[in-house]
Amino acid sequence: MKPERKLAIVTGASGGLGLEFARLLAKDGYDLVLVARSEAKLRDVAQSLSGQYNVEATPVALDLARPDSAGELARVVPRCDVLINNAGFAGHGRFDRIEESSVSEELELDVVTLTRLTRKYLPAMIERGSGRILNVASTAGFLPGPFMAVYYASKAYVISFSQAVAEELRGTGVTVTCFCPGAIATGFADRAQMHQTLLFRLGSANAPTMAEAGYRGMQRGTLVVVPWPPTNWFVELAARLTPRRVLLWFSRKAVEVEER
Repeated sequence: MKPERKLAIVTGASGGLGLEFARLLAKDGYDLVLVARSEAKLRDVAQSLSGQYNVEATPVALDLARPDSAGELARVVPRCDVLINNAGFAGHGRFDRIEESSVSEELELDVVTLTRLTRKYLPAMIERGSGRILNVASTAGFLPGPFMAVYYASKAYVISFSQAVAEELRGTGVTVTCFCPGAIATGFADRAQMHQTLLFRLGSANAPTMAEAGYRGMQRGTLVVVPWPPTNWFVELAARLTPRRVLLWFSRKAVEVEER
């Protein structure tokens, strides 16, 4: 990394939102550390961004669903100026029928690693008096989520955690932004096998547009970013105003694909 450049870490950077965040950062002149499981994809992304934007892009192949993966990353990359906690996945199905190992991996990746990475890099940001953290949640975090119970609960954690830490950091020069998009056409939906759900049949946003909204919100230091379209804002409002049983029915119908 060149001394005059700031360094950004992006998790889940091999595709989807992560790739788009990395592209926006590179365009703004940040050197990059790109983290995901797929080494081959990361190398291709790093090479492409380096060539197009004349920045240094370092691929780090790491399974962030493993315990202490945050510590391993912090040992390899001891500092950063921007941290984008984007990596995550969703289990889909009735909770008692999901493999316990999958539940553990989902919690480790969506909750524990995000929390630990924030804790690893935050002290140095505070000491420097500057830094940006973007935690990717979802409009799912505003709702209970039958058939995606762990994912919805995990994103509720991310929303609450991000806002609390952001308030603690008031006046330090460091900001935490929580990004809450709705359905997006990425590999996330493929892994969760959600394309046949009502949520995705009603339409999904494209990753570049959503990443732009989250990225600009982060750079402004916005506390919570709920992007266009207006249906996302409706979900946030409905979660506060709708009777709980009605909300549960709506949430279930959005993602249900199996019979009880």
